[in-house]
Amino acid sequence: MSYQVLARKWRPQQFRDMIGQEHVLKALVNALDTDRLHHAYLFTGMRGVGKTTIARIFAKCLNCERADGVTSTPCGECSTCQDIEAGRFFDLIEVDAASRTKVDETRELLENVPYAPTSGRYKVYLIDEVHMFSNHSFNALLKTLEEPPAHVKFLLATTDPQKVPVTVLSRCLQFNLKRMVPSHLADYLETILNEESITHERGALDLIARAADGSVRDSLSLVEQAAAYGEGAVKTGEVESMLGRVSVARLLDVLNALADNDIDQLFARINELAQYAPDFHELLGELLSLTHRIAMLQSVPGSVEPEVTERDQLQALADKVSSEDLQLWYQIGMHARRDMPFAPDPREAFDMAMLRMLAFAPQSGGTFSSNTDSRNTESNTASATAKSPAKPASKSVRKEPAVVTEAPAVESDSIPAAPTSDAPQTSPAPAASSMDHMEQLNAALGRAPKKKVNARANGADAVTKAPVPPPVEPELEPAPAPGPTPGRDEVVQVDQPALPFTHEHWPAIVRRSKLDGLALQLAMNTALDSWQNGVLLLRLPKPAQHLSKPSEITQLAKCLSAYCGDTVKVTIDTTVEPLVTPASLVEKAARQAQEDAEQSIQNDPLLAELLSRVDGEVTQNSVRPIKPPTPLSLDNGENS
Repeated sequence: MSYQVLARKWRPQQFRDMIGQEHVLKALVNALDTDRLHHAYLFTGMRGVGKTTIARIFAKCLNCERADGVTSTPCGECSTCQDIEAGRFFDLIEVDAASRTKVDETRELLENVPYAPTSGRYKVYLIDEVHMFSNHSFNALLKTLEEPPAHVKFLLATTDPQKVPVTVLSRCLQFNLKRMVPSHLADYLETILNEESITHERGALDLIARAADGSVRDSLSLVEQAAAYGEGAVKTGEVESMLGRVSVARLLDVLNALADNDIDQLFARINELAQYAPDFHELLGELLSLTHRIAMLQSVPGSVEPEVTERDQLQALADKVSSEDLQLWYQIGMHARRDMPFAPDPREAFDMAMLRMLAFAPQSGGTFSSNTDSRNTESNTASATAKSPAKPASKSVRKEPAVVTEAPAVESDSIPAAPTSDAPQTSPAPAASSMDHMEQLNAALGRAPKKKVNARANGADAVTKAPVPPPVEPELEPAPAPGPTPGRDEVVQVDQPALPFTHEHWPAIVRRSKLDGLALQLAMNTALDSWQNGVLLLRLPKPAQHLSKPSEITQLAKCLSAYCGDTVKVTIDTTVEPLVTPASLVEKAARQAQEDAEQSIQNDPLLAELLSRVDGEVTQNSVRPIKPPTPLSLDNGENS
């Protein structure tokens, strides 16, 4: 007897023999058991996942001779089942749509639809790759699909359902077959090879399952190829050479070297991988997938199944590598993979991606760890500080209003972060005698200075420290009673007497009232007109009348009542006259702050000298105040 390939020999003969398509099989089995059958079924999915196999088993279920009627468990032994399996059952008409695209051929095919089946219960039309039909062929099929005879069933299969007209889709029950998960596919291959008595290694099956990309048929074809390549055995090393892929264990070695910040070990591992002539684009993608699995293990400990072979190694890496490093690796790898087609050589792009992952590691300070490097840890630290990456000179320089402070001292093991825009302003301080003119510029721009290491004394490095003046805190309001610390942008609430309801005090009242949301927006855009007999009359500009909603007026009245300790009724009138509102005062203050910031930039001598040195200029519309006015920072004389 001639040899039968594994893909045909192990083709499922029953629904129970199929793997990974339970959602489709359950619907078909229930329909067969209850005899609730549709006249047309459409099976979609990638190549080799079982579309045609399901259709043939379904044909057996409809026509099995040993069953009293349709059944979900055909016997597989009667002449009908065997003829269907062999492809010679007269009432199963299999059509390859790719080779029958003409409308005349489709009409000829459908001419026999009205005739009763020859030997079976149903006449079954199995049309593979139905999306290859022409529009005329689909039109010829439509009427038959809509009103077929009771003895006819249509089983359509396609890998590209987007090309099937919606008029055809609406006449079919559609089932989408999924890709096989690599771990489940490797288990399936292991079962088959055990039955076939073929020597194999689990790592080789994992490689084949990944290379098959979810296709059962492709995986079985690759197993046969690997067995022929390995003289009857499926071994990991030979499969790596055959596929140009590497095992997960070797990829984990690369990630371990990366986690140890060991550049020599890292590139030794990469050179080993290069011997298998891999596709470095795919190799980088597989490293990213492993990085994702490690990150998921850190965040969701149960995300990797216990039966996964490399789970212990993945867990060890999850415990070793910080989440910041993993996120950085993934981001760098994504950008490198996107740009790899533009690189002179894929290997060069891969190497540069690995170097970037090392150079920008948050914990490494931008230095490499090398087994053959003669530099000690202290010199590495000094080098990292002296050669920290700096932004290149640009024609555009953005600067906040000048705030000159003395640079803080830099400890030998840390570099302070640059001050934020919320830092309090202080008067210009005289530069330390040890600072040259360029350091004054750096201090004015908020840059961390380079540390200065003096000659060693008693085996320790002495670091020159500049005196740091105490910060000057702006005086806002009296300190509150002990309690929770307010946020950065919050205003400290204190017990203050209620201000009278007058036009002049209205901005301060809005500030002190506990308003928020749309009620605050309504109050900010109004002007106080009068206060009489518990009724507060507010004027609202007509363009803002959409803010005057009953719910917001009620909320405003409630907050004002709580503020003054008495019942307040709020009435709002719209007007076209210009009004002085809290919102207009904030806008006016913002304009003034912007003008002051621009004036400060123009008159800053340090910035002028820096621009002359780098041949730069200030970008228009890039100047912003350090702390622009906000509704809660508005002061209209309430503290005076």
